[in-house]
Amino acid sequence: MNKNRGINTNTQKLTKSERRNAAWRSSLIGSNNVNYGTLQGTGYAWAMAKVLRKVYSNDEEYKEAMRMEYEYFNITPYMMPLVVGADLAMQEQEGIESLEAVRSIKTSLMGPLSGIGDSLLWVLFPTIMGSIAGYMALEGNPLGAIIWIILNLGLVWMRIKLFDLGYSSGMRLITDLSDRLNAITEAASIMGLTVVGSLIATVVKVYTPLEFKVGEVELALQSEIIDNILPALLPVLLTGLVYWLLEKRKWNFLKVIFLILAVSLVCSYFGILGIPS
Repeated sequence: MNKNRGINTNTQKLTKSERRNAAWRSSLIGSNNVNYGTLQGTGYAWAMAKVLRKVYSNDEEYKEAMRMEYEYFNITPYMMPLVVGADLAMQEQEGIESLEAVRSIKTSLMGPLSGIGDSLLWVLFPTIMGSIAGYMALEGNPLGAIIWIILNLGLVWMRIKLFDLGYSSGMRLITDLSDRLNAITEAASIMGLTVVGSLIATVVKVYTPLEFKVGEVELALQSEIIDNILPALLPVLLTGLVYWLLEKRKWNFLKVIFLILAVSLVCSYFGILGIPS
């Protein structure tokens, strides 16, 4: 057993240029390698790979940290550097012992930061500013294209500043609030579970048009029985099945996706599942 496990024995801190490398990686490439299994997990891990190699001189600790970084992650791309900065600061200071806290914070920040980023930067900004710049360009005014380029360069600058904000926040979390870190981690875990739970009810859609008939009595199985007992029961059951297949049976994501497609087609053909009328 490694006697130094849990202690960051690398006394040399990351330089500003090394931190900037993680900031640029997460800003420009972090969201480009999206897959069905971990969504942005691959890009996130790539953004952290180089700096964590310096943080962890022990190969096994580096592999463990990278496995955590490769896990499911999904956030508005503009907001990713903020999480990367906090993640890096915590691991730089606490080493392998910070992984559970980092995992909880990553999970809990995805939803709230995406809510801000999606509404302001993913929808509002390009809709309003893009319309203004596009109208000017259509009128033959070159300022339209120039303004649009400048605004997008401003967004790149904003990502770097968000990384710095996340890094400084992560440092304060380890230093000023170290005595409260367990409580913060637990709160972040609860918030993350709440976010995941709400996604199951709002994003996963499963509906059955089957009807329950006894003599003259006719009840819609979905709206009059299942939803009255527990709304979103079918999405919860489907999510539980997928979790069991992935975690217990060790299926890969493509196998689960093809299974869901096959079951959906068969159940739709026989009228077991369908679309709400």
